[in-house]
Amino acid sequence: MLSYTFCVIAAVATFLVPCHAQDKCTGILGLPGTPRANELPGRDRGDCLRGEPGPPGLPASFDTALRKVLISLKHRLARLEGVLALNAKITEVGEKILASNGREVNFASALKSCEEAGGTLATPMNEEENKAILGIVKQYNRYAYLGIKESETAGQFTYMNGIPVNYTKWRQYEPNGKGTEKCVEMYTDGGWNDRKCNLYRLTICEF
Repeated sequence: MLSYTFCVIAAVATFLVPCHAQDKCTGILGLPGTPRANELPGRDRGDCLRGEPGPPGLPASFDTALRKVLISLKHRLARLEGVLALNAKITEVGEKILASNGREVNFASALKSCEEAGGTLATPMNEEENKAILGIVKQYNRYAYLGIKESETAGQFTYMNGIPVNYTKWRQYEPNGKGTEKCVEMYTDGGWNDRKCNLYRLTICEF
């Protein structure tokens, strides 16, 4: 997760690096070109052909000063993640970071708040991720919505991108809504239940 976040920061930092008024922010020159077959390397005089251009160079923004800034940002980000994890504000599982604002809202509002923050509703893809989400559910002692909904076909559930779920943790006799309970909630024992989407449940996001 840290490497992905670092890439995002690097892209933003590169975008924000200003050009000096007199500079054109040109890239570093590429390597000299190689001559074509049976031709000599080009010269500055006009009596010979130049070789083909070399590969493009790196942007001028990737200089030593910028690299130092990015290293500093990466270090600060790592410390921030450590503090948040220590205070139980976030939970890391695999490549995901889970977080909750402690609010209980309906499904649409929960999904919207997660997406506005750059993530989506927590969606367990395996037992390890289900246990990580359960840890937050137990912390607040509240049921939570998952990023799973019933498709147009009753009894078939998909992730938010429409792909059928490939891991489930249904409680006994669930799901039983038969098209009337479109959303999925997690109980405080880690089991799943299909439920109406207008009820207030804990918001847990994944990033």
